[in-house]
Amino acid sequence: MTKQDISNREDVEKLVHTFYGQVRQHPSLGPIFNGIVTNWPEHLERLSDFWEMILLQSGPGKNKFNPLKAHKEVDQKTGQGLSQVHFGNWLELWFTTLDRLFEGKVANHAKEHARNMASILFLRIYEARDR
Repeated sequence: MTKQDISNREDVEKLVHTFYGQVRQHPSLGPIFNGIVTNWPEHLERLSDFWEMILLQSGPGKNKFNPLKAHKEVDQKTGQGLSQVHFGNWLELWFTTLDRLFEGKVANHAKEHARNMASILFLRIYEARDR
């Protein structure tokens, strides 16, 4: 089966839904996400909006998101429990999901953006912690 690149909202939703299905079952990520997210359909819709904005420069996501604020709140709710290991696990699942479903320029951009975002988010979360 030939894989295609990410080219529309349906592709983004397929990526997001497949990926977060795996996250929810992951031994270290699942407890965090399942403990924080109370409405999965709404959360998946919001994340699809975010990734559509990032990958396709379209959709309702423009000026709608503050990933740093959201992740700082998760870190606080987990007692500063987010670690580099969690971000590494998240990236590993993201890359594996992308490689299984898609290939091409946009799929590669999804990897690069996620890698950069994970690095920046963890650094900013760490800097914001009470030490």
